[in-house]
Amino acid sequence: MDRISIDDITCYAYHGVLHEERNLGQEFQVSLELGTDFSRAKNDSIERAVDYRQAVKIVTDIMWGEPCQLLETIAEKIAAQLLQLPGVMEAEVEIRKPYPPIPEVKGGVGVLISRRK
Repeated sequence: MDRISIDDITCYAYHGVLHEERNLGQEFQVSLELGTDFSRAKNDSIERAVDYRQAVKIVTDIMWGEPCQLLETIAEKIAAQLLQLPGVMEAEVEIRKPYPPIPEVKGGVGVLISRRK
């Protein structure tokens, strides 16, 4: 399977379990791997290829939309919509909080899911 990578889509959003996270917000980073078949685009036409601008829009719409408590929930929503894009057969979604409100964690926290049609 061929792959498209989109790294570090950065959004300031209001997701989280803690009251402060939902009121003050924080930075999130989302990276995607989309499984597809590049032979669909052999005629060099965007109409037959996966338009990754649409993938970025899905991410930003969900990140800036209704707040969720769990990163897992957000990742599931993003993956489900990505799999609706023409030509996308697999979606891997990684969401990271680079600065979680946990003093002991200095390298961020995140989730990674992979879903197929």
